[in-house]
Parts: sequence; C-alpha cells; structure tokens
Amino acid sequence: MKIEKATVTQEYVNNIAYDVLACAIEVHKTLGPGLLESIYHACLLEELELKGFYTESQVEVPIKYKGKELGGRLKLDILVNELIVIEVKAVDKLMPVHTAQLLSYMKLSNIPKGLLINFNCDNIIKNMVPLVN
Repeated sequence: MKIEKATVTQEYVNNIAYDVLACAIEVHKTLGPGLLESIYHACLLEELELKGFYTESQVEVPIKYKGKELGGRLKLDILVNELIVIEVKAVDKLMPVHTAQLLSYMKLSNIPKGLLINFNCDNIIKNMVPLVN
C-alpha cells in the first residue's frame, strides 16, 4: 500500500518501524544467525509482504552532486511503504561505515527513517541501529 507522504507523522513512521522490527525478529527466530545476507534479505521481504507492507527490493538511488545527476547508482536493500530504508547485514560486528552508508542512502533518497539490521547475532534488538533523517 503506497502512502501519501504529506499526511505522514513521526508517530506513524515509528509504528511502521516497530512492526518492521517485529518481522525481522520473526525471521531471526525462524532462521537463527550464521546464514548469508541474501537469505535474510529474501526472508525479510517475504515476512514484510505477509504482514501487508508495500516493499521494494534493491531500489536504485541516483547519485546527485550539486543538483547534477552523475550517473552512478546506489541500491537500497529494502524500502518499506516508501518511508523506511532497511539495510540488511549478516556480519560479526556492525561498523561505523554501515551506519554512514544507511544515512547516505536516506539522505539521497529523502527517506525519513532507516533501520540497520544485523542478523548474525544472538539478539536483533541489541544489534539494530535506527536512524532518522
């Protein structure tokens, strides 16, 4: 379901983020840690769609510099309801560059919220980084 961005509140976005996190927890509970990022990506997409979210995968974002499009493209892992960017990781430890990457994606695509989720862990909540643009 596409959402009219003009009517979106911070509370609405936060509620969606909460539900998205519940989907990530379900995927992690079902699969556990230790798999490839691509597997978590596919399963999270499926879980989000089962819950009725509008999702897009591998969304291309153009690189713009001083108002000029330079031709390169970045790819967001998952975009939920055109409001939340999810960056999926399956790494031993999240690094500052992962947070910077998500923040850049959010700025370039003008998305208000991002979730950096690492599935290679014991606890999704403790290994998730929420960001606001």
